[in-house]
Order: sequence, then structure tokens, then C-alpha cells
Amino acid sequence: MPTLLLEVGTEELPASFVDDAIEQWRDRIPKSLAENSLNSDSIQVYGTPRRLALLISGLPNRQPDREEEVKGPPAAAAFKDGKPTPAAAGFAKKQGVELDTLEIRPTDKGDFVFVRKIIYGRPAADILTELVPGWILGLEGKRLMRWADGDIKFPRPIRWLVALLDDDLLPITLVSGSETVKSDRISQAHRILHPEPVSISQASDYINVLSAAYVQVNQDERKAKIQEQVQAAAEKIGGSAEISPNLLQEVTNLVEWPSAVIGKFDAEFLSLPSEVTTTVMVTHQRYFPVFKNKESSELLPNFITISNGDPAKSEIIAAGNARVIRARLADGQFFYKADLSQPLESYLPQLEKVTFQEDLGTIRNKLDRICKIAALISEQLQLSSEDANSIQRTALLCKADLVTEMVGEFPELQGVMGEKYARASGETEAVSRGVFEHYLPRGAGDKLPESLTGQVVGLADRLDTLVSIFGLGMLPTGSGDPFALRRAANAVINITWTAGLGINLQKLVEQIAADFVASHPKAKHEELVQQLQEFFLQRLRNLLQEDRGVDYDLVNAILGENDSEYTERALQDLLDVRDRALFLQSIRNNGKLKEIYETVNRSTRLAAQGDLDKQQLDPDSLVRPELFQKSCEQAFYDALVQLVPQTQEARSQRNYQQLVEAISQIAPTVSGFFDGPESVLVMDANPEIKRNRLNILGLLRNHARVLADFGAIVKS
Repeated sequence: MPTLLLEVGTEELPASFVDDAIEQWRDRIPKSLAENSLNSDSIQVYGTPRRLALLISGLPNRQPDREEEVKGPPAAAAFKDGKPTPAAAGFAKKQGVELDTLEIRPTDKGDFVFVRKIIYGRPAADILTELVPGWILGLEGKRLMRWADGDIKFPRPIRWLVALLDDDLLPITLVSGSETVKSDRISQAHRILHPEPVSISQASDYINVLSAAYVQVNQDERKAKIQEQVQAAAEKIGGSAEISPNLLQEVTNLVEWPSAVIGKFDAEFLSLPSEVTTTVMVTHQRYFPVFKNKESSELLPNFITISNGDPAKSEIIAAGNARVIRARLADGQFFYKADLSQPLESYLPQLEKVTFQEDLGTIRNKLDRICKIAALISEQLQLSSEDANSIQRTALLCKADLVTEMVGEFPELQGVMGEKYARASGETEAVSRGVFEHYLPRGAGDKLPESLTGQVVGLADRLDTLVSIFGLGMLPTGSGDPFALRRAANAVINITWTAGLGINLQKLVEQIAADFVASHPKAKHEELVQQLQEFFLQRLRNLLQEDRGVDYDLVNAILGENDSEYTERALQDLLDVRDRALFLQSIRNNGKLKEIYETVNRSTRLAAQGDLDKQQLDPDSLVRPELFQKSCEQAFYDALVQLVPQTQEARSQRNYQQLVEAISQIAPTVSGFFDGPESVLVMDANPEIKRNRLNILGLLRNHARVLADFGAIVKS
């Protein structure tokens, strides 16, 4: 069975596009083949800085033949007096069949003409020749370009094409204005190590031919080779390399034949904070830093680069890399000394010249808001004056490093340098650490702040951004979130959960929104609060379902669906909403939910036809025993009386296991009320008796609502 080779040769591609293109082809090409009835044994997608390639093995020589049935005109129009009419002749001609092959069959709408015909499969080569241009030009990217005077868009100009089906050349042409690229069996090898082009005779020879020409097209093998070489090089100089997954992936897409090169820098630069040196290496130069050992944060005066050049010239390459990094580290050293010449607090006036957002003022204005919000959080948490003062000091200084020389040159170091400069300025450890940690988490998978100052100031910073940007009407859309508001809201919830902070988010949002509306009269307080409520509830849903593994209906039961009581309760106590959701999932998993589900759910459905307030728990004055007609009513009532103190204690101590056990104990009594030998008809003809029984059921529903809205649970 044939093998297809497609190679798109280009000028050097952006590293990020290589990964994107590989994923797009892996997703789209199997679908494209399936749509055209072409199955395959395997599809391999490869990428280097100068090429994207496909190897599809086990293709059929042609599409399978298929039989098709086509419905034609009504029989009355196709035949008259048993003879075909022009309508029948036209239909037969269109379908490419003889008139005598037409059949008449009955349908729901009368007799119609049908024809069965065989659609012969087309050769795979013809179909692939048509599909390949769409595969290439259908790739999407952030920065596509046109070249020459044509309309073709691609991240970089396409310079050659190889398209082979086994040893046959597929005739494919891409035209970009005056430039035309036609498929051939000629590919380009490594630019330096093998400057001569190579010819590929058979599609299946591709990997070996390119490997012999110093191009390792398999990105996974290149990555493994780079990792192995970096580790070996670090061990050679008695150190341990820090191999960031992101840097490893990027470097993999920057080289075609990797070779590790060990470089050195002047030991004097070891006096710089290691974060500065590693940022220069990793972010700006794509070098791998080397530490004394895996556990050490102390750097060696070395680095490792991955060269795409001639390994025989490693010393020359290392010397060039050393010159470049020396200049960058010298800049960093100058900035560091200049920044340390004054205390961190002295940079605050400069923040008055830095705009946060046009309608929200400067960064200095934002600091004032952060300080105020941090004070509200401290008050809610009833912190000591010492902790509250540390938080206020952290809030005041948390953005001061933005106007330092170092952060101006290396923005990635904001917060990192703030901590260094705060400590050098004599600030306490709590304040210094908080300045750094308030930015955490910076991205997916990043750790959360561990210090109280970092946690509270981090919450204040994000809440200010959320309320302010929402207040301006700049809500995130499905595809756009320029202020990273989803990430900010997720961080607020995750920090609160992880740190166990008993904040009332509902009250905070209302207070911060009131302050915003006071300075922005066009905004409406009630509307702003409602928008933020809905936004945080959606974040809670996502985090509980996706991160904590809680079933969707249980999340609905905890957060409520159009239920203001549950909405406000969730935002008033984020810790409680998490604990209830996880507990509900646990009793579903261990079968305990099943024991009480039918009892509570049946009661909840019927209670909805009554008018009992959902906050009521005590049957006294709500249920009239003199209206009881059956012993099961009295038993149900007595069980509710005994349930009141247990539910109150469970709610006050958040001991929901106690509540579930108590409901489990009265489940047989409730079953007797519904289905026992003396069961009752809840919807009695007497309105007073009916109301009395609905109130009994409503009280049980209310007790269960302390845990969740059982009406939202779709299964036990």
C-alpha cells in the first residue's frame, strides 16, 4: 500500500508555529482523508525550523467503489402511457445511466423514479494532488505574511515542495504572484553541514535521506537528544543543568541537527541575583543555566547552548555566545547597582507617570485602591495589627519595582526584583516576600502565594482589576480577555481555597463596586455586582468540575440554578462551597447519597407546590398536629423536631456528614409517609390538610438545603 511524503520547505519558521502546525495537521488531515474515503495505517507529522513534513503510510491505491441510490422525478412525470418522458431522459442523462435502468418505487409521497449506480473510486494520487494545497495553505498562525507580489499567506516564504506517493511525483503547484513553487523530489539538507540539496527516490526513504544530510526531522527525537546532550554537558563541568520544558520545546524547534556547546561567563556576574542571570540566559538568549547541583540555587559561571552549526567549531560558537551574554549581564549589573542606590519606597512618585488604564488612572492610583481593598480583607479576617500593617506596607510597595531600571529592561523580573530591593531597603521579611508573592500564580501550573501578605495583597490586586475593568464595561468575550480577568478570578478562588481564608467575597465585591461607582457615576452598582457574581460563579463551576472533579449536577446543586440564596451563600463563603461540593461528590462515590436521594428528592419536588419559606427549619407553628389523619404524619413530624438541633449543629460546625446521617435515619419514616400501609395523599382535597403536609415536606427539603439543592441532582 502506498506511502505519501509531503515536505513544505521554507525560510526559518517561528518556533511556536512549528508546534501549532504539527497539531493542526494531526487534527485535520485524518479527517480530510476520512471525508474522501482514504484510510491509512499511520500518519506521522514532523517539523524543523525549515520544513514541515508528513509521512502517511498504508494508503489505498484508490477509493473504494460505492453504490449510490438517487431519487428522481415523480413516476407520473417520468412516464406517460408506459413510455419515458423528457423528464425521465434528462434524469437518466444527468446520472449517466441508460433509461432501462430506471426503477419506479412507492414512497410516502407517491411513486418516484429511482436509479442505482456504482460510483467508481478515484485514484488516491488524483485526490491527494487536490487535497495537499489545502492542507498547506489552510494552516493558521498569529503572524502570516505574503511574499513576492502574491496572495499566499504563510509564516515564512515557501521555497520548495516534495510530494511523493511511493516513488511517483505528485504534480502540485503553489503560485504566489510572480513566484511559483512546484513539487519535486529535491529537498534541502542542513544549511551548514550539508549545503548541497538531496534527492528522495522513495517516500519511505525520507527520514534516512534527511538524517544522512544532518537533518533530524522527528522533533521528539531531537528533543530527547537535546535533553541528553545538555545533561551530559552539565555533568562534564560538575554541575546540573536547569532544563525548562518551555525552553526545551523552543530550542527543539530552532535547530535541525543539535549539538550542545558549553560556554563561560565572568565569575564577577555571580554576584547578581540568580534570577537576573537565568532570565538573561533563558528568556533572552535561549541558554540553559548550570547550577552547582540539583538542590542548589547557586550558579556556576557556565551555560549550555544548543547549536545548529558545525560541532567542529564549538569553541568559536562558545566564544561568540560568551560575548553576547557578557554584554547582557553587564547591563544587568549596571541596572542592579543603580536601582540599589535608593530605597524601594523612593520609586513610588514615578508610578504617578505610569498609566494603568486610561480611565482608571496611574499605577499609583491603583496602589491606593489596592491598599484600601487589602484593609477590607484584613478587617474581614480579623488580623492582628502587626499583620495588617505588614499587608498595608506590602500593598504600598508591591508595584514600586515597575519603574526600576532592571524591570524596565527585563519585565519578566517584576516582583522578583521588588523582593530583592525591599529586602535591601530594610523592609521586613513578610513585606519583602509579599511583594514577590502577590503576583503568584503568574500562569497555569504556577505555585500559589504562601505568605499571608502575598495572599491578601494578591487578592486585593486582582479584585481591583476585576471590579474596575468590569465597571468600564470591558467584559471578557469568548475569544478575548486582554486583562486576563478569567485568570484573575481563578486566582482569587484558588488562593482563598488553598490558604483557607474565610473571606466574604460577596461583601467585598459590593464594597469595591460602591467605591468604583462613586468615582465613575455612569456605572450602575447593582448591575456591576450582578455581572461580577455571575462571572465568579462561572469560574467556581469550572474549577469545581475541571480541577476538583465534581459532577456537573452536584455543582449545580451547590451553586444553585437561578437561586439567589445559593448564589450569595457561595460567594459569602468560598471555603464552605468547596467543602460542600467535595463532600457531596464523596457521598455519591461511596453510595451514601443514594440512601437519601429518593427520600429528599421526592420531598423536594412536592414541596415546590407549597409556599413554605426555604429558610424555615423548626416545625413549631408551621405544622398543625391537630390536622394529622394518619400515624405516619405524627412520626414524620416527630422526626423533624429531633432533626432541628442536629441540622443546626451540622450547619454551625460544617459537619455535613452529621446532617446526612441524621437524614438517613429518618428516611424509613419518610418512606412510610409516602408508601407505607398508612400512607397519605399529600395533595388532599382539604386545603388546610394539603398545606400542612406540604409544609412537612418543605421542612425536610429545607434541612437538606443546608447541604445542597437536591432538586438539581439528576441521579443518586
